[in-house]
Amino acid sequence: MKVVRSKHAGACYGVQRALDLALKSVADGGRAYTLGPLIHNPQVVEKLSDQGVTEVSAIEDAERGSAVVIRSHGVTPQVMRAVAAAGNAVVDATCPHVARAQKAAADMARRLGSVVVVGEAGHPEVEGIVACARESTERVYAVTSPSEVPEDIEAPVGVVVQTTQQKDKLDEIVSHLRALGIEPEVKNTICFATSQRQDAAADLSEQVDAIVVIGGRNSSNTTRLFDICAAQCERTFHIESAAELDESWFSGVGAVGVTAGASTPEDQIAEVVARLERM
Repeated sequence: MKVVRSKHAGACYGVQRALDLALKSVADGGRAYTLGPLIHNPQVVEKLSDQGVTEVSAIEDAERGSAVVIRSHGVTPQVMRAVAAAGNAVVDATCPHVARAQKAAADMARRLGSVVVVGEAGHPEVEGIVACARESTERVYAVTSPSEVPEDIEAPVGVVVQTTQQKDKLDEIVSHLRALGIEPEVKNTICFATSQRQDAAADLSEQVDAIVVIGGRNSSNTTRLFDICAAQCERTFHIESAAELDESWFSGVGAVGVTAGASTPEDQIAEVVARLERM
C-alpha cells in the first residue's frame, strides 16, 4: 500500500511557538500552568504535564507566583488581567494570528459599533475574540451560518473570522450581509497555514483510496480537515494516534493519504506513516 503524505500538514508556527514558550517556562525545573489545554492535542498536553506544565481550569488552581501560560487559542481580556492581578507571571503563548483577530475585532468594535465574528460560539478562540470586541460594544455576534445573523443588524458592521474557519463560510456570511443592504468592513483573519492545510488535504483526498486525518478530536481545525477529506473520499478516518489504526480499514486500498491538524507534532505524524507503511 502506497502512503502519500499531504504537502502541508501538522503543527503550525503558532502551535510550535506555544510549545516552545511553555517548555521554556519550566526549563529551570519549576512548574507552570495553562488555563485549559495549551493546544487541542490530548497526547501533547499529557506530555507537557509530565514535564511540569499543568493544565488547570481556574486561576486560583495555579500556584501563586508561578508562570501561567496563555494557551494558543488566547483568552479574554478579563482573564488576562485576572492572571496578572493574582500575582502570576503571564507567559502569552496566544497564536499571533489569533492575536491579530482579537485586535481587529476590538478596533472594529470601537469604530463601527457592531461586529460579526464568523466562528463557533463557545470555542475558546472565538470567546476571546468576542470578548475583545465587547470591551467597546455589546453588539457582537458569533455566527456560523446566515440564519444566525440578527435580522435587525444595522450598518456599519465589521466582520472578522475564527482563524481555522473555511473561506467559503466567511464568504457566505458576507454575501448574506450584502443581501441585507449592508456593505461590511471585512478582515479575513483566517490563518494562511490553515488554508494551506485545507487546500492540500482537499487535493490529496481526490488522489487516494483512503485518507487518515491525525489530530485531537477536540481540535476544530482537525475536524474541519476531516470534513473536507470526507466530502471527497469515502474512506476517511480521524485518529489521534497510530494505536487507533485498524488494518481492516485499508482492505483493497492501493494508496492512502495522511494529513494532520495544526496541533499535531511531527513525531505523531511519523508514527502513523511508519505503521501504515508496515501494513
